[in-house]
Amino acid sequence: MLFTGPDRDGVAAGRITAAYRRWAEARVAEGRIYRTNAGRIEIDSVREVNPELISDYDDDIFAADRQNARDVRRRLRGNEDWPTFLIKFHLVEGADPREELAATAELTPEDLADLRARLAKLDELSRHGAWTTAILQQIQASPGTRAGDLAADLGRDPAGFKLDVRKLKNLGLTYSLETGYELSPRGAAYLKSL
Repeated sequence: MLFTGPDRDGVAAGRITAAYRRWAEARVAEGRIYRTNAGRIEIDSVREVNPELISDYDDDIFAADRQNARDVRRRLRGNEDWPTFLIKFHLVEGADPREELAATAELTPEDLADLRARLAKLDELSRHGAWTTAILQQIQASPGTRAGDLAADLGRDPAGFKLDVRKLKNLGLTYSLETGYELSPRGAAYLKSL
């Protein structure tokens, strides 16, 4: 999940602990920790809600830093036919171990062997063929490009593409930006080793 402007600051400060999102399907799962542009958050609950039935006095409105139910509905993005989800979460304190991993620009032979084995396994298990190197090279060539545009360039559906990039991020190879992605120092070092 990404947050913009005052929402990003509110989540980072621990003041915002809920969000409303209109998605084709839930993109977060209860109990999982996600790295966002406001810090790491753990999902406490995610449930579908009817935006027309949200009350001005609902505590979740204030937890999401919204003025009233109309403000919630006005800020919803995405296809109006998609369901609306209420996500409750809390900020996770402490350093993200993936950040330290991603910041490592020098890879030992053991690091490279481990990365090659993990990426080969991802390629092997893929239904659409080897993809890891192609996506890393595409992100390196076009940092900050919308995921949908990157997916289209590779003939991929955006949802599957984003899931694959998340797998690379979990290995410390990419960063998510407000729009698109960029390689981490670890990702750049890996590509340079090829």
